[in-house]
Amino acid sequence: MKEITAIELETLLDEGQQINMIDVREADEIATGKVIGAIHIPLGEIPARLGELDKAKPYTLICRSGGRSGRAAAFLEEEGYDVTNMTGGMLSWQGPIE
Repeated sequence: MKEITAIELETLLDEGQQINMIDVREADEIATGKVIGAIHIPLGEIPARLGELDKAKPYTLICRSGGRSGRAAAFLEEEGYDVTNMTGGMLSWQGPIE
């Protein structure tokens, strides 16, 4: 499984790179803020919402600490998606949030 740190992701975003991000946390966790531009698909909803994702696009997955996003990444990888897990999750994120 591919991984990226919060610092590496923030650097790419600061450089203007277009990153497709999915935050897999629950709604109450999202209420505290998420990485700007990330879409919210809770971990438990990912299988039912695969139709919203494009296998031609890479995705970076985010959660609180990196565990749930790692599980989501493993599932999506098995389904044929190009995914990267952000290690450390939002606990490691120092950048702006929305």
